[in-house]
Amino acid sequence: MTVDHVVGLRDGRSLSYAQYGDPAGFPIVNAHGGLACRLDVEAAAPVAEQCGVRLISPDRPGVGGSDPQPGRTILDWARDVGELLELLGIERFAAMGWSLGGQYAAAVGYALAPRVMRVAIIAGPPPLTEKRTFDGLPTMDRTFIGLSRRAPWLARLCFRSMAFTATAAPGLWGRIAGGGLGEADAAVVRGEGYDAFARLTREALRQPQGVVEEYKIMIQPWGFLPEDLRVPVDVWAGTDDQLLDSKWPAELAERIPDATMHLMAGGHFLAHLYYREIFDSLTRP
Repeated sequence: MTVDHVVGLRDGRSLSYAQYGDPAGFPIVNAHGGLACRLDVEAAAPVAEQCGVRLISPDRPGVGGSDPQPGRTILDWARDVGELLELLGIERFAAMGWSLGGQYAAAVGYALAPRVMRVAIIAGPPPLTEKRTFDGLPTMDRTFIGLSRRAPWLARLCFRSMAFTATAAPGLWGRIAGGGLGEADAAVVRGEGYDAFARLTREALRQPQGVVEEYKIMIQPWGFLPEDLRVPVDVWAGTDDQLLDSKWPAELAERIPDATMHLMAGGHFLAHLYYREIFDSLTRP
């Protein structure tokens, strides 16, 4: 069951987060993907409970129920996470991030290193400011980045249209979105239900301007290099991921000093197939 919360941060913003699994379990902070929100790990709730994991999934600024933070950076997110965990009385924890969230999980591992036991980057890219990486992005992401930078009003219109379709016709939205991801991911969407996928989309796109900011930040420097990470990192990738450049996961694992590569059968949504393995790795002593 999803348990939603809102906390006030020191600068006056509100931060929304969901919590799943075992409230007394080992804390794992989730960094949600792009065009997603705190609900993108809702399907992991029963596995988290079985594994003794307290899964904490915040909305980034301007996404879902969190207040916007214009001009924010990737490292700013680590400060928000640190403040949230202070409010929750959590000292030691692990972090995970899927897709676009991978760079945010890496930022948490870098900025809060003394407190972070381990990080999982799941179907995530290397820094998109580096040579040739931008060209490896899917056409949809390159389009939304361009619109968000040069015609944000049009990007907002696109996001509103997507949210409307998810609200008015969840089944249609699920089939359209799933079909664009490849068969491996379409099977995950079908298996978890079109209603759940549509609910995730509606909440993720609740603040269209916040999604515009997400796309602008996607191609900013991380504020550190993968080589600067000093915590153990698991890099997870699917053999049938049609959104991620197939060379990126191995490149990322090579560049991070203490990284372990996990290449698994599955697509971009591979986390939904391997939550138990991911949690077992993140909670390893």
